Amino acid sequence: MPIYEYQCAECCHTFERRQRFDEEAVAMCPGCGGKSRRVIHAAPIIFKGSGFYVTDNRKAVRPDGPARTPEKLPTKDKVMENLATADKKAKEAKDK
Repeated sequence: MPIYEYQCAECCHTFERRQRFDEEAVAMCPGCGGKSRRVIHAAPIIFKGSGFYVTDNRKAVRPDGPARTPEKLPTKDKVMENLATADKKAKEAKDK
């Protein structure tokens, strides 16, 4: 059976309950009797084996052409110019 963590909305008391999946959530705080809610945590994920890193299975040249090099990447000024142009076009379209 999983262990669920709850937190009281009024006194911020945290407590755990071991419950079945089909049981209803605990509605009252055992400390003050206030309304409690279930706290959701991210599940831990552990990647084991090969193939999970950027350097694994990566080729020097992409199948559709050469890999991008830093000199082929757009500059910050070019990116800002493109953003300004897109904003201007969006505003003109909105005004129509």
